Amino acid sequence: MNVRHGDRRMGRPGFLMFFFRRDKPSEAMVLFGNVATIGMQLVAATFIGLAMGYFLDKWLGTEPWLLIIFLLLGIVTGFRDVYREAMRLQRGAEAESAGPAGTKGAVTKDDDARGGSGCQGK
Repeated sequence: MNVRHGDRRMGRPGFLMFFFRRDKPSEAMVLFGNVATIGMQLVAATFIGLAMGYFLDKWLGTEPWLLIIFLLLGIVTGFRDVYREAMRLQRGAEAESAGPAGTKGAVTKDDDARGGSGCQGK
């Protein structure tokens, strides 16, 4: 294998530009960040519930019961956060695909709360 000094992988300007671009991040990196956020929310909420239950059980002497209750609360909270994040991402994707022209007849939160259809007076 004949490797010259200027031909190393790290020496190519395009290789480092993938990691250190200053413009907006690529769609793949945004998606990776969203998936990592969802995973961390689920794990963190479950772990916090487990830790709270464990230490409360040790402190109050109610051995497995508070651990079980807080573990279940942590799991439920984690899945609730995952659901909320998924709905936020879905709304963002729908808004991005609709664009400014696709919002003319859309029902907004204010219209929905008043029972309107978003197309008032027509």
